[in-house]
Amino acid sequence: MENSKPLNTTRKKERYNRLKIQLRELLSKCENIEARMATVIAVLHHKMEYFFWTGFYFLQNDRLIVKMYQGPVACMELQKDTGVCWAGINQRKIIVVRDVHQFPGHIACDSRSKSEIVVPFFNPQGTLIGVLDVDSDKIDAFDWVDGENLKEILELIFSVPFKKPEKLD
Repeated sequence: MENSKPLNTTRKKERYNRLKIQLRELLSKCENIEARMATVIAVLHHKMEYFFWTGFYFLQNDRLIVKMYQGPVACMELQKDTGVCWAGINQRKIIVVRDVHQFPGHIACDSRSKSEIVVPFFNPQGTLIGVLDVDSDKIDAFDWVDGENLKEILELIFSVPFKKPEKLD
């Protein structure tokens, strides 16, 4: 896996399209938002081979606290207004960092992380509630394809209708 390269743009788009189909089906089985978030994290982390750490940081009382994630142990709380996650919060936009060592104030929760993408996470009322944070152990792993597709995947967490299971007689 160490020598694997991130997917090219066409293959990446195809992979995300398949993941969105899979996630729509999975998310329709439960209406609990945290269960949906955990499912999204698990699917992304295990289906995108260049995702080294995949998780959510949520705003709580003006603090950024880790929620569910997959990968190595995370920083539980991120220092205010420091690092890529806070940049995503403060700018309210997707942040793609080609090389985390070149990002001023980068918070190194794991020294193996080389690049990062942060996608703001909004509730249905449009309130910013946190970020999806993904790290890669490869330089330049993320691009606009990741950003747009991850944003669409986050929107599925709240938008996929719950399908009540039919009763078997």
